[in-house]
Amino acid sequence: MTSFDSSPHLNAWRALLALAVVFVMLATTGWTVVRNHQGGSSPLEAAMSAWERGGIDGRPLPGSHASADQVARFFASLSTAQQRRLASRHPLAVGNMSGVPPKVRYAANRTSLAKAREVERQRMDDERLSDVGRHEAGRRMHRFDSLMSGDRQILAFDPTGAGRVAEVIGDLNRAQRVSVVVPGVDTNVLTFQKTNGRYTAPRGMANALYREERRQSPDTRTAVIAWADYTAPVGVGVDAATAKRAEDGAERLEELARTLPGTSEIALYCHSYGSVVCGVAADKLPGRVSDIAVAGSPGMRSGTAGGLGTGARVWAMRDADDWIADIPHLEFGGLGHGADPVSAEFGARVVSARGASGHTGYFQPGTDSLRNFARIGVGAYQSVNCAGGDDACRRTTGAAVA
Repeated sequence: MTSFDSSPHLNAWRALLALAVVFVMLATTGWTVVRNHQGGSSPLEAAMSAWERGGIDGRPLPGSHASADQVARFFASLSTAQQRRLASRHPLAVGNMSGVPPKVRYAANRTSLAKAREVERQRMDDERLSDVGRHEAGRRMHRFDSLMSGDRQILAFDPTGAGRVAEVIGDLNRAQRVSVVVPGVDTNVLTFQKTNGRYTAPRGMANALYREERRQSPDTRTAVIAWADYTAPVGVGVDAATAKRAEDGAERLEELARTLPGTSEIALYCHSYGSVVCGVAADKLPGRVSDIAVAGSPGMRSGTAGGLGTGARVWAMRDADDWIADIPHLEFGGLGHGADPVSAEFGARVVSARGASGHTGYFQPGTDSLRNFARIGVGAYQSVNCAGGDDACRRTTGAAVA
């Protein structure tokens, strides 16, 4: 006879209690940062308001709520000179508007970055700010300067708050396959790229993936997007334990996938809290999203891969040293993110992460995790290394599509 103390129900309640205690402690000991709300409109909101009132050669502009198809048709009707004028007049609006040709968005965002850089340069000399405030302004100024360097292709940029940004590596218009890296907590403009630990930051992740995809399949035209275009949770606190940030991010991710140019297949690479974003978005993603691969996932807000409601292949990996394995994979009262994606019960295609180290090492060159990501990205599914050393992950599991 099974004792009450060892019953699955009691163990589940204990785990839920532990989960609640952990997040209450995080919230009350300062691990979770609450930013003061700043009154007034954001720079992007002000830019969209100006766009609404604008025009080009006597023609009204599409409304700020126009569909991507309507925006695309409008820009297709303009001359190159007219497109450039709009990018110059309304850079923040044009640079963040779905349906605008990527190259026009790149040009617009370069202008926006230059303006944001000048704002931060002036703040560096503002005696009304504290030393910390002026130092932060200097860091942002140098980051904006870096994002403008060379021929970098910035697909989205918003300086509001901690900032959002997305960058394209490769030729988005000619790509046969597009990969999108969706990062997790503490992602913002300042953490978008790093000198030390470069492969733990979105740009470094995307660069490593792009190079590995080219190595795995030199004849496949690929593009990779480092997508930090959502407001990620700050720290491992209550925001990271709930789906609020993920729900907002999922809407933006779904819009990105739906409005990318061309007909290329899209693979999503969702790290840590980014896998929550991908899980929430899954049932709304367009059919061209062929693969969703998660690494170091706290859960995807679903009990099973089938429950995600997507026809995409669902892949999962976790390094043996990843601390995320120790969190309760549960969801109760809005806390937690559900089942463990690498568990047999979840039903994802579990792949090898050999060589990765800890929670942030999945995009490190030379690892099985990066090689597997790249093989998924170029469609070389039969070359993927499964976690068990067999071919289980290459069978028809983890999705409605083989």
